[in-house]
Amino acid sequence: MSESDRRALWLRGLLDLCVLAVLRGGERYGYELAQLLEQCGLGQIKGGTLYPVLGRLADSGFLVAHWREGDGGPGRKYYALTQEGLAFLDRQSDLWRSFDQAVHAVLSPNGGTS
Repeated sequence: MSESDRRALWLRGLLDLCVLAVLRGGERYGYELAQLLEQCGLGQIKGGTLYPVLGRLADSGFLVAHWREGDGGPGRKYYALTQEGLAFLDRQSDLWRSFDQAVHAVLSPNGGTS
């Protein structure tokens, strides 16, 4: 498996959490979210990957979406975090940090053994 394939697998498991975290800063439209995620170092997130995640998060009640007219261009669908989404983000962030610490310990030079 190539490095990019492995990275894609890791991202697939964490993209929901990363999208929610970016939306903690305020509502965004899809392309803007993809740009922010790329700027954070996650690489290019294509629409075919991002939009199903946004739809799933909205269906779960973690996001709300609304259309806004564009300034001289097409309208855009904006996404915002709900209270339920914020609570989910907080819980999942705690779980991720705990998991990350465990993986870090295993990957340490002594392999997690004392």
